[in-house]
Amino acid sequence: MSATAAPIPTASTPPQAAAIQSVPPQRFCTFLLAGRTFAIDAGIVSEVLRSQPLTPVPRAPGPIRGLLNLRGRIVPAIDMRLRLGFPEAPSPISPTNIVLVVGGEFFSLLVDALVDVIDIPLASIEPPVAGAEQAGLDCLEGVHAAGDGLVHLLRAEAIIGGLTAPDLERKKR
Repeated sequence: MSATAAPIPTASTPPQAAAIQSVPPQRFCTFLLAGRTFAIDAGIVSEVLRSQPLTPVPRAPGPIRGLLNLRGRIVPAIDMRLRLGFPEAPSPISPTNIVLVVGGEFFSLLVDALVDVIDIPLASIEPPVAGAEQAGLDCLEGVHAAGDGLVHLLRAEAIIGGLTAPDLERKKR
């Protein structure tokens, strides 16, 4: 058997466990936000940029910090601290832009710092525990216990979708 072949189920290995073991890990882009580590599917990350000038948008929902001109493409910039319910960043921090493509549209996530791109085995992702981490619970997909702490996995669709929720629409009026 070669080193890349899928494990063969044995009497001691249930077929479901063998199927989970044969699934390749998923790649995530990790970043820091208010001292915590978060991650988003690396497959939707288009690019990462240092702090960029933003054009403010009057009456935009609070987490929308402005619009980014990305080589002629207008991209909304989402302050992830505000989106997830954390306090605003101290003024000396200039955010990093993680540019995503979600549903064919571009969005920029403003984060404190990029950490790394890592592979996480799907079997090691635990469901979020209700009440354990209230900030951004609506965006939380799961949690991964890494060697240096927890990595909170976020769903991009929930981050974007939460900006058009009826309660945010009422707030901007």
